[in-house]
Amino acid sequence: MKNPFKNEQGFTLVEMLLVMLVITVLLLIMLPNVTKNSSLIGDKGCDALVKMVEAQMQAYRLENDREVTDLQLLNTPDYLEDKFADDDVLYCPNDKVISLTADGVEAIDAPETP
Repeated sequence: MKNPFKNEQGFTLVEMLLVMLVITVLLLIMLPNVTKNSSLIGDKGCDALVKMVEAQMQAYRLENDREVTDLQLLNTPDYLEDKFADDDVLYCPNDKVISLTADGVEAIDAPETP
């Protein structure tokens, strides 16, 4: 019986280079689409967080019979405590800040830090 491992031949350098070329071309085609979609995903996530804050504001209003005048009122375990950052600010996935305005809840650009 012949040993099937007796005739060991590997890939040639040219074959390996062709495989690397194909992988590189596929990555070059795919990479711009991924980066473009990541900003879109961040915007969608921010919109969802704004809607969640609005819903929690309504829940707070129903449970406490008063309006939310400051988002810090929602920084409790019953509402959005796990969404607040260490500096007591609500950040969106696209690095915007959730803020309470006269028109309602909005995502605004984060203030510049010195």
